[in-house]
Amino acid sequence: MAYPYIPSGGLIQTAFQQFRKSFPAKVDSETLKKLGIAPSNEGSMINIIKFLKFTDKDNQRTQEGSQLFNTHDDQKFGQALENSVRSSYSELFELHNDGAWTLDRDALISFFRNSDQTSAVTGARQALTFQTLASLAGKRAEQVSSRTPNARGGNIEKKTSPKNKTSNVEPKNLSSSSLDENNKSPVGLTVRIEINLPANGSQATYDNIFQSIRKNLLNDPA
Repeated sequence: MAYPYIPSGGLIQTAFQQFRKSFPAKVDSETLKKLGIAPSNEGSMINIIKFLKFTDKDNQRTQEGSQLFNTHDDQKFGQALENSVRSSYSELFELHNDGAWTLDRDALISFFRNSDQTSAVTGARQALTFQTLASLAGKRAEQVSSRTPNARGGNIEKKTSPKNKTSNVEPKNLSSSSLDENNKSPVGLTVRIEINLPANGSQATYDNIFQSIRKNLLNDPA
Protein backbone atom coordinates (compact mmCIF):
# COMPACT_ATOMS: atom_id res chain seq x y z
CA MET A 1 0.00 0.00 0.00
CA ALA A 2 1.36 3.41 -1.00
CA TYR A 3 1.91 6.04 1.64
CA PRO A 4 -1.35 7.93 2.28
CA TYR A 5 -1.82 11.66 1.91
CA ILE A 6 -4.36 14.42 2.39
CA PRO A 7 -4.21 18.13 1.42
CA SER A 8 -4.63 19.54 4.94
CA GLY A 9 -3.27 18.48 8.30
CA GLY A 10 -6.30 20.08 9.93
CA LEU A 11 -8.53 17.38 8.44
CA ILE A 12 -6.53 14.70 10.30
CA GLN A 13 -6.60 16.67 13.53
CA THR A 14 -10.37 17.12 13.33
CA ALA A 15 -10.91 13.43 12.58
CA PHE A 16 -8.76 12.29 15.49
CA GLN A 17 -10.52 14.67 17.87
CA GLN A 18 -13.87 13.17 16.84
CA PHE A 19 -12.62 9.58 16.99
CA ARG A 20 -11.34 10.12 20.52
CA LYS A 21 -14.89 11.04 21.51
CA SER A 22 -16.40 8.08 19.70
CA PHE A 23 -14.69 5.76 17.23
CA PRO A 24 -17.27 4.35 14.79
CA ALA A 25 -17.55 0.60 14.28
CA LYS A 26 -17.10 1.23 10.57
CA VAL A 27 -15.18 4.11 9.04
CA ASP A 28 -16.37 4.47 5.45
CA SER A 29 -17.36 7.42 3.28
CA GLU A 30 -20.96 7.38 4.48
CA THR A 31 -19.87 7.50 8.13
CA LEU A 32 -17.42 10.34 7.52
CA LYS A 33 -20.05 12.33 5.62
CA LYS A 34 -22.52 11.96 8.49
CA LEU A 35 -19.87 13.17 10.92
CA GLY A 36 -18.82 16.01 8.63
CA ILE A 37 -15.21 14.77 8.61
CA ALA A 38 -12.87 15.49 5.69
CA PRO A 39 -15.52 16.70 3.23
CA SER A 40 -14.55 15.81 -0.35
CA ASN A 41 -11.52 13.97 1.08
CA GLU A 42 -13.24 10.99 2.69
CA GLY A 43 -11.27 8.48 0.63
CA SER A 44 -7.95 10.02 1.67
CA MET A 45 -8.94 9.92 5.34
CA ILE A 46 -10.03 6.28 5.07
CA ASN A 47 -6.65 5.41 3.53
CA ILE A 48 -4.81 7.07 6.41
CA ILE A 49 -6.84 5.26 9.08
CA LYS A 50 -6.44 1.97 7.25
CA PHE A 51 -2.70 2.52 6.70
CA LEU A 52 -2.27 2.94 10.46
CA LYS A 53 -4.20 -0.33 10.96
CA PHE A 54 -7.00 1.35 12.88
CA THR A 55 -9.49 -0.24 10.45
CA ASP A 56 -9.29 -3.42 8.38
CA LYS A 57 -9.76 -4.02 4.65
CA ASP A 58 -13.54 -3.81 5.13
CA ASN A 59 -13.25 -0.47 6.96
CA GLN A 60 -14.23 -2.10 10.26
CA ARG A 61 -12.45 -0.75 13.33
CA THR A 62 -9.68 -2.95 14.65
CA GLN A 63 -8.76 -3.70 18.24
CA GLU A 64 -5.68 -1.51 17.82
CA GLY A 65 -7.86 1.38 16.66
CA SER A 66 -10.37 0.93 19.47
CA GLN A 67 -7.64 0.83 22.11
CA LEU A 68 -5.98 3.96 20.75
CA PHE A 69 -9.06 6.16 20.51
CA ASN A 70 -10.43 4.92 23.83
CA THR A 71 -7.25 6.11 25.57
CA HIS A 72 -8.35 9.14 27.57
CA ASP A 73 -4.97 10.28 28.90
CA ASP A 74 -3.27 12.55 26.34
CA GLN A 75 0.24 11.36 27.11
CA LYS A 76 -0.70 7.68 26.81
CA PHE A 77 -2.63 8.44 23.63
CA GLY A 78 0.47 10.07 22.15
CA GLN A 79 2.63 7.10 23.08
CA ALA A 80 0.19 4.64 21.51
CA LEU A 81 -0.06 6.72 18.34
CA GLU A 82 3.73 6.97 18.22
CA ASN A 83 3.98 3.18 18.17
CA SER A 84 1.39 2.89 15.40
CA VAL A 85 3.06 5.52 13.23
CA ARG A 86 6.50 3.99 13.78
CA SER A 87 5.17 0.57 12.74
CA SER A 88 3.32 1.84 9.65
CA TYR A 89 6.23 3.99 8.48
CA SER A 90 8.80 1.32 9.32
CA GLU A 91 10.91 1.90 6.19
CA LEU A 92 11.30 5.60 7.02
CA PHE A 93 12.38 4.75 10.58
CA GLU A 94 14.77 2.06 9.38
CA LEU A 95 16.58 4.77 7.43
CA HIS A 96 16.49 7.58 9.98
CA ASN A 97 15.64 5.96 13.32
CA ASP A 98 14.18 8.54 15.76
CA GLY A 99 15.46 11.33 13.54
CA ALA A 100 12.54 10.57 11.21
CA TRP A 101 10.19 12.42 13.55
CA THR A 102 11.89 15.75 12.93
CA LEU A 103 13.04 15.43 9.33
CA ASP A 104 12.49 18.64 7.39
CA ARG A 105 9.85 18.85 4.73
CA ASP A 106 12.20 18.52 1.76
CA ALA A 107 13.83 15.37 3.15
CA LEU A 108 10.42 13.80 3.70
CA ILE A 109 9.23 14.72 0.22
CA SER A 110 12.35 13.16 -1.27
CA PHE A 111 11.73 9.93 0.67
CA PHE A 112 8.07 9.62 -0.31
CA ARG A 113 8.58 10.56 -3.96
CA ASN A 114 11.34 7.97 -4.36
CA SER A 115 9.35 5.34 -2.47
CA ASP A 116 6.11 5.71 -4.44
CA GLN A 117 7.32 7.50 -7.61
CA THR A 118 4.84 10.28 -6.90
CA SER A 119 4.59 13.85 -8.15
CA ALA A 120 5.88 16.88 -6.24
CA VAL A 121 2.36 17.76 -5.07
CA THR A 122 1.59 14.23 -3.86
CA GLY A 123 5.00 13.95 -2.18
CA ALA A 124 4.37 17.23 -0.34
CA ARG A 125 1.00 15.95 0.88
CA GLN A 126 2.52 12.65 1.99
CA ALA A 127 5.12 14.62 3.97
CA LEU A 128 2.40 16.82 5.49
CA THR A 129 0.41 13.75 6.52
CA PHE A 130 3.40 12.25 8.32
CA GLN A 131 4.26 15.56 10.00
CA THR A 132 0.69 15.92 11.25
CA LEU A 133 0.66 12.40 12.69
CA ALA A 134 4.04 13.05 14.32
CA SER A 135 2.65 16.24 15.86
CA LEU A 136 -0.42 14.42 17.19
CA ALA A 137 1.91 11.83 18.72
CA GLY A 138 3.81 14.61 20.47
CA LYS A 139 7.00 14.11 18.44
CA ARG A 140 7.03 17.42 16.57
CA ALA A 141 6.67 20.67 18.48
CA GLU A 142 6.47 23.09 15.58
CA GLN A 143 3.27 24.16 13.91
CA VAL A 144 2.33 21.95 10.97
CA SER A 145 2.03 23.86 7.73
CA SER A 146 0.77 22.99 4.28
CA ARG A 147 3.01 24.04 1.43
CA THR A 148 2.43 22.90 -2.11
CA PRO A 149 4.48 23.75 -5.20
CA ASN A 150 3.04 26.57 -7.27
CA ALA A 151 3.12 26.90 -11.03
CA ARG A 152 6.51 28.64 -10.99
CA GLY A 153 8.20 25.91 -8.97
CA GLY A 154 8.17 27.87 -5.72
CA ASN A 155 6.05 27.21 -2.66
CA ILE A 156 2.86 28.69 -1.31
CA GLU A 157 2.73 28.24 2.45
CA LYS A 158 -0.47 28.02 4.44
CA LYS A 159 -0.37 27.83 8.22
CA THR A 160 -3.00 27.50 10.87
CA SER A 161 -3.64 31.09 11.92
CA PRO A 162 -6.22 33.42 13.48
CA LYS A 163 -9.06 34.68 11.35
CA ASN A 164 -7.08 37.69 10.23
CA LYS A 165 -3.38 38.07 9.78
CA THR A 166 -1.72 41.29 10.90
CA SER A 167 1.30 42.70 9.17
CA ASN A 168 3.23 45.68 10.41
CA VAL A 169 5.03 47.89 7.93
CA GLU A 170 8.27 49.29 9.27
CA PRO A 171 7.82 52.90 10.44
CA LYS A 172 9.06 55.50 8.01
CA ASN A 173 10.31 58.87 9.23
CA LEU A 174 9.01 61.70 7.09
CA SER A 175 10.75 65.02 7.64
CA SER A 176 8.76 68.21 7.30
CA SER A 177 10.69 68.99 4.12
CA SER A 178 9.22 65.93 2.46
CA LEU A 179 5.77 67.24 3.30
CA ASP A 180 6.33 70.87 2.43
CA GLU A 181 9.43 72.15 0.66
CA ASN A 182 8.80 75.69 2.02
CA ASN A 183 8.64 74.51 5.62
CA LYS A 184 12.06 73.77 7.13
CA SER A 185 10.82 72.97 10.62
CA PRO A 186 12.93 70.23 12.32
CA VAL A 187 9.79 68.51 13.56
CA GLY A 188 9.56 64.96 12.17
CA LEU A 189 6.59 62.64 11.65
CA THR A 190 6.55 58.88 12.18
CA VAL A 191 3.79 56.85 10.56
CA ARG A 192 2.99 53.24 11.57
CA ILE A 193 0.67 51.32 9.31
CA GLU A 194 -1.15 48.15 10.40
CA ILE A 195 -2.71 45.93 7.76
CA ASN A 196 -5.16 43.09 8.37
CA LEU A 197 -4.63 40.42 5.73
CA PRO A 198 -7.43 37.97 4.90
CA ALA A 199 -6.57 34.48 6.18
CA ASN A 200 -7.98 32.85 3.04
CA GLY A 201 -6.26 35.19 0.59
CA SER A 202 -4.13 33.84 -2.24
CA GLN A 203 -0.43 34.50 -2.73
CA ALA A 204 -1.33 36.90 -5.54
CA THR A 205 -3.62 38.85 -3.18
CA TYR A 206 -0.81 39.32 -0.64
CA ASP A 207 1.69 40.28 -3.37
CA ASN A 208 -0.67 42.93 -4.76
CA ILE A 209 -1.25 44.42 -1.30
CA PHE A 210 2.43 44.81 -0.53
CA GLN A 211 3.25 46.08 -4.01
CA SER A 212 0.62 48.77 -3.55
CA ILE A 213 2.10 49.71 -0.17
CA ARG A 214 5.59 50.05 -1.63
CA LYS A 215 4.36 52.16 -4.52
CA ASN A 216 1.89 54.46 -2.79
CA LEU A 217 3.12 54.70 0.81
CA LEU A 218 6.86 54.05 0.69
CA ASN A 219 7.54 55.89 -2.58
CA ASP A 220 9.29 52.80 -3.95
CA PRO A 221 8.53 52.30 -7.68
CA ALA A 222 10.01 48.79 -7.64
